[in-house]
Amino acid sequence: MYTRREKEIEAMKELIISTAKEIIAEEGFDKLSIRKIAGKIEYSPSIIYHYFKDKDEILNNVMRSGYVKIVNAVSQTYTENLAPIEKLKKMMINYIEEALKMSDEFLAAQINKSPQAIKHTSYLYRGASKEKTALMILRKCLKEVHADMDDDQAELKAQVIVSSVIGMICKLIIEKDIDDNQRQRLIDCFIEDVVIKI
Repeated sequence: MYTRREKEIEAMKELIISTAKEIIAEEGFDKLSIRKIAGKIEYSPSIIYHYFKDKDEILNNVMRSGYVKIVNAVSQTYTENLAPIEKLKKMMINYIEEALKMSDEFLAAQINKSPQAIKHTSYLYRGASKEKTALMILRKCLKEVHADMDDDQAELKAQVIVSSVIGMICKLIIEKDIDDNQRQRLIDCFIEDVVIKI
């Protein structure tokens, strides 16, 4: 049970993080500053430092919260009692849908070159599936679909799938005027012709 003070602290941290997300969505990671956050919530910068050590800590919280949503969407599917191929399809649909729900934040994170963003969004290095939960789950699912695939090959294919799906998601975010029917056709085709056939 939280005390009143603990609830106030959590509420303030959430306000700071949600404000940081708004600024990132509107202006990008590079434009985020303690001063901008403080100005937007009408507090002094020193108040922000009372709750967070620095801007990097705020960025880490922003990135972590987005990644947790993606991991939850993927891992929830992995535990369902489905045939491996159906599990893979549903996992990718959930990944896409979750990313599209936080489209501005997702896009800003994926195209950012700052060390803070790269730390959270990189997944192309060898052994990434041992450190990145969503990639690890995708690798395991691929091994269930292709029983003869070794860990290294499964990781490589998972990395290619994630790269491809991020490209698809970014285009769906940027080309906002695509109607729902066409968007669904693109997602279905992507899953059948890219994810399943890899």
